[in-house]
Amino acid sequence: MSSLTLVPALLGLGTGLALIVAIGAQNAYVLRLGIAGGRRLVTTAVLICALSDAALIGAGVLGIGAVLESAPVALVVIRIVGAGFLIVYGLLAARRVFRAEALVPAAVGEVSLRTVVVTMLALTWLNPHVYLDTVILLGSVANQQGESERWWFAGGAMLGSVLWFSALGFGARLLRGLFARPVSWRILDGLIAVVMLSLGIRMAFGL
Repeated sequence: MSSLTLVPALLGLGTGLALIVAIGAQNAYVLRLGIAGGRRLVTTAVLICALSDAALIGAGVLGIGAVLESAPVALVVIRIVGAGFLIVYGLLAARRVFRAEALVPAAVGEVSLRTVVVTMLALTWLNPHVYLDTVILLGSVANQQGESERWWFAGGAMLGSVLWFSALGFGARLLRGLFARPVSWRILDGLIAVVMLSLGIRMAFGL
């Protein structure tokens, strides 16, 4: 790899991480799953996140971002549906705080693979901000790098997604000792409820 390709790749990696590493619905779910979920569930969640980001970033580089900008009604529909999903998930997280039977690690491990897939896809593809960040923003920056360099930028951003979600999902296992106590689950689910509900309400009002 020459310096001409290394620079846009590193720029893509840094920009991608800057947008991905934040407290959000997707990250909160992956974290909770990583703490108490089985390796199969965590791997599935990480793959969905990484592959979804790769598809969205690729779409942005190919110019789909311009199409979305010209059809704002599509983002409005996604915003409304996504807001509803986040609010419902936030209420479920809040309910777990007050239900003792939900405060054990096994509660997450019993989640089915299908539930993880559906939830992860919804948290990813029903979030209008993911289109603004990956498709429009990253796509715009990538296309400023030049014809060939834009794909190195995109590759760097995709790598950032893989690194972050892998670290979040599999690294969460290090917190299992802490979450052996029910009070830790109360705190985590309380924070997740706040994040999901606040994001859902902000999304519903277009804030």
